[in-house]
Amino acid sequence: MRGRNALCELLDTGGTLVGGILNVTPDSFSDGGLFRNTARAVERGLEMVSEGADLVDIGGESTRPGSHSPSLAEELDRVIPVVEALAGTVALSVDTSRPEVMRAAVAAGASMINDVRALRRPGAVAVVAELDVPVCLMHMQRDPATMQHDPRYDQVVHQVRAFLADRMRACLDAGVRPEHLVVDPGFGFGKTLAHNLTLLASLRELDSLGAPIMVGLSRKSMLGDLTGRPVSERLAGSVAAAVLAVQRGARILRVHDVAATRDAVTITQALAEA
Repeated sequence: MRGRNALCELLDTGGTLVGGILNVTPDSFSDGGLFRNTARAVERGLEMVSEGADLVDIGGESTRPGSHSPSLAEELDRVIPVVEALAGTVALSVDTSRPEVMRAAVAAGASMINDVRALRRPGAVAVVAELDVPVCLMHMQRDPATMQHDPRYDQVVHQVRAFLADRMRACLDAGVRPEHLVVDPGFGFGKTLAHNLTLLASLRELDSLGAPIMVGLSRKSMLGDLTGRPVSERLAGSVAAAVLAVQRGARILRVHDVAATRDAVTITQALAEA
């Protein structure tokens, strides 16, 4: 489970993977600023591995609503030392949209690219094809700075699926391997609460894309809207949402609370196998 194809090897096992979120940013919505120090970020990464993480997803750009991108130099300085320090201990994903960061991260030991912009920046598709690593393509309406400004859809599930199918075709046409494609409907990225709930209820409809589904529901604002709880008190809601996603076909969960989610996934899968 090491090296560039670590994620593919993990997916071949057939179970649901738990990916720990490691934000090395000053302004992410849940844990911004907590892990800006490289040593603290590495410590948290290793802690998540001990809690049962199959994957650690490292991000140097906050994509919370209203956020703005760091410079390329800032993103590289935040991400690459953490990747280098954790390489070889667990499969690593890097949450980035910049081709330069993708290339440097894989050279440093990352196994996967996770792009909220679905490789729409110039050169991103070509770089992923060249690097020959798995990539997660996420749906987002507009960009982080404007995505929550009155998002609208005629049929949200159909439109999200069509967008992801189009991005998958672009990747395949560029030479990305079919088995390297993962999709994410992008909960909270240009969606209202009603859109998010419809997507979660209809997650199985994305199976027709033929790619593993990754979801990021952990501590999201939709859980706060439903429960009235602040970010720091959304553990129960996050675990419940993770279980519902697994029951609807999610193969990878991006979460802040690894140990609790791992326990919930273990019980959910045991019941399904029984």
